[in-house]
Amino acid sequence: MADNLSQSFDKSAMTEEEKRQTKKEIRRQIIVFALMIFLTILAFLAVGSDIVPRSFAVPFILILAAVQLALQLLFFMHMKDKDHAWANAFMITGIFVTVPTIAALMLLLGITKY
Repeated sequence: MADNLSQSFDKSAMTEEEKRQTKKEIRRQIIVFALMIFLTILAFLAVGSDIVPRSFAVPFILILAAVQLALQLLFFMHMKDKDHAWANAFMITGIFVTVPTIAALMLLLGITKY
């Protein structure tokens, strides 16, 4: 019964269109991953050297972080795909709970004073 386990399959269960779509998705994820590495290196260079003026350094890094967050949510957490409504709802709810919580804690601890 287990004699044929070392043999390869004659045909894949995937159609040719599914194989093309899978290769396309893998290529897209590799490109997005390389872009995120580039954005990370760019943020480190902005902090490590004086390429970006000090007054614009924090907004610049926050912009890069927002772009990376969007790329990670869309491509690696698959929020761009259909049929992920519950996952999207939970993540959005988490954002709406987390941001006010962090803001309130920062006000309570005196990090930001208003």
